[in-house]
Amino acid sequence: MTQSKQSALPAGFRLEEYTIVRELSSGGFSQVYLALDQYDRKFAIKEYLPLDMTQRLPDGGVTMLSELDREAFRLGLKCFFEEARVLATIHHPNIVRVESFFRANNTVYMVMEYTEGRPLGKELELSDGRLSEVRLRKLFAELISGLREVHLQHLLHLDIKPANIYLRRNGSPVLLDFGAARQTVRRPGQAFAAMFTPGYAAPEQYDAKARLGPWTDIYGMGACMYTMMGGGRLLSADERLKEDKLPLARDAFARYYSPQLLALVDCCLLLDTQKRLASLSQMQKCLLATDYVTPPPVRSLWQQGRGWVGALLGRKP
Repeated sequence: MTQSKQSALPAGFRLEEYTIVRELSSGGFSQVYLALDQYDRKFAIKEYLPLDMTQRLPDGGVTMLSELDREAFRLGLKCFFEEARVLATIHHPNIVRVESFFRANNTVYMVMEYTEGRPLGKELELSDGRLSEVRLRKLFAELISGLREVHLQHLLHLDIKPANIYLRRNGSPVLLDFGAARQTVRRPGQAFAAMFTPGYAAPEQYDAKARLGPWTDIYGMGACMYTMMGGGRLLSADERLKEDKLPLARDAFARYYSPQLLALVDCCLLLDTQKRLASLSQMQKCLLATDYVTPPPVRSLWQQGRGWVGALLGRKP
């Protein structure tokens, strides 16, 4: 049987009781599809498909490009399956719901709720480039509530970034696309950087011998908060290790956020895991605190000018 260059399953393809509608996203580790069940309910189906190791056959099956990759593929498959099994036991409003998982086409599929909404990054466009402190605290406190449930099941996310945080239509955040399994899919000597998003990945994710833990996801949370404060994507952690040019949040955003929140973000982004904030409960407690004072809104020169004119005319600015 000859191989096809097509990597995504085509529209109309049947996977057990599901019918593929279209591809939602594609990465080096997996494909995600929009699918309908027999009652026309929408689901997102994630397919384990490390593209540099596999190729699609005309019948939809997955085959190895090289026998040398078979062991790495099997290890990643096992971890993907275990990740799906654990996520299926978690019922939390801020964690994507895994409905089922199954084997087919020589790989594994994870069936998840289809989240209607928009990625967190879209909020920046609607909020003049940064979220308010109240909004930021609320969103991330809710996300941490869900992430704590994940950590209690001895599972890490390892790919926390704005693109993997969706806001439902009711405004509540949900954490998507776990990346723990993809950490295992690599050839001997392959850098970890290809398996996650630079700027949001902690420095220990670049070291095959380093120990990962809740503190690794805390770095990702801190990086997301930094971005949502208006800082853009951070320098990659491996570059920071060579020369740390990342401005501290307390310096970059002092005009917009309370000292307590800025100190929290800076503590989450420490390169040294021994000094970095290591407790999600501590992080959540800080976010839920109410004994903080946010600096008054920064007024533009135009707004200040209006105020001066109004004062001269005896009106309130």
